[in-house]
Amino acid sequence: MAGNFLLTLLRKGAGVLASTPGELPAEIDDPEPVSALKRMGAVAASSTEGPRSSLMVRATRYAVLLPLVYRIGVLPIAWVWLVAAHGFVLSATVVAWVGVLANLTGLVWVLRVPDRSGRTTALLLAADLVFAVAAGVAVSATASAELYWAAAWVPFLNLTGTVGLWTMCRGVPAGLALVVLGVPFQVGLLALGGQLSMWVPPLVSGTGTMLVAVVTAAGTLVLLGVATRLALAIGMRLGVAGERARTERALHDTVLQALEAMAMHRGGDPAAELDRVRAQARAQAAELRRGLGTPGGGGQGLAGELTGLATEMAREGLRAQLALSDLADDTLTEARRAAVRDAAREALRNTLKHAGTREVVMRLAEHEGGIAVVIRDHGVGYDEDARPAGFGVSSSMKARLTEAGGWCRIDSKPGHGTRVTLWVPR
Repeated sequence: MAGNFLLTLLRKGAGVLASTPGELPAEIDDPEPVSALKRMGAVAASSTEGPRSSLMVRATRYAVLLPLVYRIGVLPIAWVWLVAAHGFVLSATVVAWVGVLANLTGLVWVLRVPDRSGRTTALLLAADLVFAVAAGVAVSATASAELYWAAAWVPFLNLTGTVGLWTMCRGVPAGLALVVLGVPFQVGLLALGGQLSMWVPPLVSGTGTMLVAVVTAAGTLVLLGVATRLALAIGMRLGVAGERARTERALHDTVLQALEAMAMHRGGDPAAELDRVRAQARAQAAELRRGLGTPGGGGQGLAGELTGLATEMAREGLRAQLALSDLADDTLTEARRAAVRDAAREALRNTLKHAGTREVVMRLAEHEGGIAVVIRDHGVGYDEDARPAGFGVSSSMKARLTEAGGWCRIDSKPGHGTRVTLWVPR
């Protein structure tokens, strides 16, 4: 579906919020000061094309919480006022407390039960309308003449919530349709209650109140639409920046590191050197394809990944002694496993390039409720305040672990080697 976003939202209701276009106008999330009207204009002009995200579909259902909470709050207040100021009316009491219970049930349902197809939502909207009609008829038919006007407020306030609910879910046309249908409905209730002789003032005030409910719901839809599109635009911008950073790290950890390793001349047979360079090129090409691809399930676990990493580094001349604890590291998500693996690769390559040693110990163990990989060498070490350029600590190792919810700690002193600790939660 294409068209002006805000107009479509007002016409069709909260379901439009779930649309996720591929691009949004730059003015929506422009970090520079932009007038509110210009920003809202950019939101209004944005497209409603694009797939409906299942996550966004679930989030849009929260739009109906306002009418539900409104009735949960206002019905008991109206009932207390009725009883305290005028007297007890059984039908109004039943309407008030059944309405509160029904709205509480709806509130819990919205928060806890998924409804991807929308069929249950449609049934509940219909049931809500039927209850609103039945409540008005019941009170008008049973309330005494002296208590009629006070008792009628209870079902009427429930009806205004129904108008707001339909406006939020099905759009302004649906809300206005209920207002129009509400005119003969109110006249019929007045006739049923024997109050038809003075029908004009209550009809005008009742219709006006329902129109206010439509306007309030429409304003809420607009605010939700602006906020949703602003959050979506910011998320898209941050996602692009994050993907760019991930790609840069992948290139740094594969292509650049491989080129540096290939450039390290070890002497010896030129044919053997050529074979070594070719093997490294093939290995790094495979790693780059995996790093830039879609994360998969990876069934070997972190221990298997570290074993493969040690084999990979052995081809580059670094001997890694593994100490792998017997733990269930397969509970790690693919993102966390990849973050630890790639950060460990960076640490091993830093050892190869800067530590002056070709031996390292890599240990996998449980630590502080998560999983830690400790990489220890007995090389030359370095001063953290005078870290050599090219270590990639901030842009690669620490950034990877932070994105995965973990941390990276580096302990090093000149002449005492370096210890790198990589930690992620389970």
